Amino acid sequence: MLIIGVLTLQLAFVLSYVGAFHNPVPRDIPIAVAAPEQQRQQIVGQLEDLPGSPLDPVRGVDDADAARDLIERREVDGALVVGGDGTDTLLVTTAAGGALAPALERVLGAVARETGRELRTEDVVPADAGDNNGLTPFYLVVGWCVGGYLCAAVMAVSAGAHPSNPPRAVVRLAVLAICAVASGIGGMLIVDPVLGALPGSPIALAALGALLVFATGAATMALQGLVGVVGVGLAIALVVVLGNPSSGGAYAPPLLPPFWRDIGPFLPPGAGTSAVRSLVYFDGNAIGGPLLVLILWAVVGVVIAVGAAVLRTTLRAGAPSSRRVRRPS
Repeated sequence: MLIIGVLTLQLAFVLSYVGAFHNPVPRDIPIAVAAPEQQRQQIVGQLEDLPGSPLDPVRGVDDADAARDLIERREVDGALVVGGDGTDTLLVTTAAGGALAPALERVLGAVARETGRELRTEDVVPADAGDNNGLTPFYLVVGWCVGGYLCAAVMAVSAGAHPSNPPRAVVRLAVLAICAVASGIGGMLIVDPVLGALPGSPIALAALGALLVFATGAATMALQGLVGVVGVGLAIALVVVLGNPSSGGAYAPPLLPPFWRDIGPFLPPGAGTSAVRSLVYFDGNAIGGPLLVLILWAVVGVVIAVGAAVLRTTLRAGAPSSRRVRRPS
């Protein structure tokens, strides 16, 4: 049965990654349009009606500054600034993921060619020079998530498949918290002072990493407490098989198929990747949702892990003794 489980996990891995990445197609990318008022609604309507709906919603704004503000607040992923001289400007942000800007360039470049206009591109919030293609936040989050479920798995394997009682569960959660803090600090030190891959916000980044590691580890402990060592495999399925390809790290959510796009923001890798990008590049804008997701994973994980230990202890206390009764001689 164990071999069947491993084979199933392997095939699920292949299906999830290939399914998510084999044909990235832009769909429902939120953008803004800065154009004169008399043209604005017409251009917005034209972009929203493009075949396949690559751009939606399309928000009309007064000028380029308003469009830049929306990008910096992470309310849109790009903007089209219509010029009066036949040249338009596409505002993008490579900090939100390197694959998104080229996708917008392809879509709006085709529109520009059809209408006989020139299109130039401006990177409003670029990825750091050491962050090639804006992928460092994703790889950092992957490392943190791996640390979370491995820490929980090691404690489960080293001391048996189940926490024997509530105190042991609490001790394991305390050890996990210590590991999470160390992992958050270690990851921050590697990507910033050591490699120079992500700029600024060291304390906040380390704290975010600690939360992510603890949330992933607590979820692993909860699953292990419910179904035993199989729970570790379920945690890997959630984080690695489903979470990584849907995270928006390699391809932004608007480039993913519907299933992966829909689940990504609610799993630790997706919430973590979005939170790191918001923290490092966008002054913390739009970080509230991802933080709430991670906090919920951590809280629910702790409650279930401790609750499972309490329930198991209660059931053991109420179980009849299995000792053999001696027959009278």
